[in-house]
Amino acid sequence: MSTESTGEASTGKAGINAASIRKAVVGSRAAQVAYGCAVTGRLGVERWALARRMLEWAPSARRGRILAYHSIGTPSWGVNDVRPREFERHLQLAADDGWSFATPAEVMAEPEKQLLALTFDDGVTSVLTNAAPVLRHHGIPATMFVVSGWADGKHPEQYRHVLDWRGVRALQDYGISLASHSATHPDFGRIGAAEARAELEVSRERMELVLGQPVEEFAIPFGQSRNWSDAARAAAADVGYKIVYAQSVDTRPAGTVPRTFITRLDSPRLFRAALAGCYDNWEEWY
Repeated sequence: MSTESTGEASTGKAGINAASIRKAVVGSRAAQVAYGCAVTGRLGVERWALARRMLEWAPSARRGRILAYHSIGTPSWGVNDVRPREFERHLQLAADDGWSFATPAEVMAEPEKQLLALTFDDGVTSVLTNAAPVLRHHGIPATMFVVSGWADGKHPEQYRHVLDWRGVRALQDYGISLASHSATHPDFGRIGAAEARAELEVSRERMELVLGQPVEEFAIPFGQSRNWSDAARAAAADVGYKIVYAQSVDTRPAGTVPRTFITRLDSPRLFRAALAGCYDNWEEWY
């Protein structure tokens, strides 16, 4: 999860050196706000430009898709936050356009069908308060990927809007499936093999202990091609994960399941463009 993030079309490489920009704004709140506005603007420009391709897609091009949401009504989560009213609008648009809601497993089993699965990253409180009741009312399945250390209370101050284990179990009571999103939400593309294994193993063991159920699915933090290594892939398989999800589609790491990132900026046109695959060759820039 990146609270103020955006993406880049096609190449998966930032046209601007994102790392140097982030380094330059550390310690300056004004600069951080300016940076957030800049990258949010870039995301909007890119997604609107790519949405124009929607006119080229025929309905027959639609196929099963797994969506990656984060928060539903937590403005501090930046572009990753979708307003509750817009979330409900997304559900209605999908239903109106002929999509059937399903689990990720069902999407993977029948990828040619127009099935849509919903997933949420990070364990944000607003998913419990704003999304879960709506999903239960409409009988829509969903999966939450939990950062186990954050549920333990070990999270940065800016990520304080996350569920503790009581809240995670409340999601379980709503019928939402639970899976791992690591122990501390690192960039697996920047850590070594031993640290990667520890993140994967600690999270899985902690979740199984608290929730009393097997945890065999994992979503990569940040989820882009550069955020997953061969060592991490090997470690995930070794500690018992059977499925690893990305947050990208055509550019995702090898051996992972694609998911389509949904943002605060996704108006009906942009949301329909996402369902049509207009962002499948696009990666988040943050």
